Amino acid sequence: MTRVAVLRYPGTWSERDFAHALSLVDGIESEILWHEDADLRGFDAAIVPGGFSYGDYLRAGAIAKLSPATRELRRFAEDGGAVLGSCNGFQILCEAGLLPGALIRNRDLRYRCDWVHVRVENDRTPFTTALAGAVLKLPIGNGEGCWVADPDTFARVEASGQVVFRYADARGAATEDANPNGSLGNVAGVANEAGNVVGLMPHPERCAEGLLGGTDGYRMLANLTSVRHGTAPALYR
Repeated sequence: MTRVAVLRYPGTWSERDFAHALSLVDGIESEILWHEDADLRGFDAAIVPGGFSYGDYLRAGAIAKLSPATRELRRFAEDGGAVLGSCNGFQILCEAGLLPGALIRNRDLRYRCDWVHVRVENDRTPFTTALAGAVLKLPIGNGEGCWVADPDTFARVEASGQVVFRYADARGAATEDANPNGSLGNVAGVANEAGNVVGLMPHPERCAEGLLGGTDGYRMLANLTSVRHGTAPALYR
């Protein structure tokens, strides 16, 4: 049984959606942890959900990175734990330095709520092992979803295979029209160098049932059934 902690910060709102989506997957049990009390010992994976942590004051994730939960996440990741951040969770992980780059205002300066397609670029993460070459249909809902990086960081991320998800059309072509927010290189999600920490702007927890328009989020989360704490760096580098 894979044990997954879903962190809850002030202002996040997707933790229950993640807990529900995970409950649909045989072999996974989850628990929602309040950020001040987060202790990830005994868990195999941790999820940082979407929302508006601390109201997104200063900028998205800038205050949440100082939370006790984020300090515990850093320890957990360094110890080999699998970590996933979605939307605001992705922003928090970037602000905390657990992932490269940063998330800024969307290209059109508007909040985007839509369905997008992402192409799986890297199947050597705990969340994509069974998704090599897949094109997933996932929902987004963000105002600061444009991933950027300085030229050296971007070149390193591309060369090392740290791009995990790339915005594409339904056929898998990474076109400008398929990029909803202006992200550099059509990047929708990245990993750290070890491969055990992954962030993406789309919401897999919102499409884990056919009734909600798709099950590609379920396909992604189901990869966690094979994850055990401490195995990620050896498996995914």
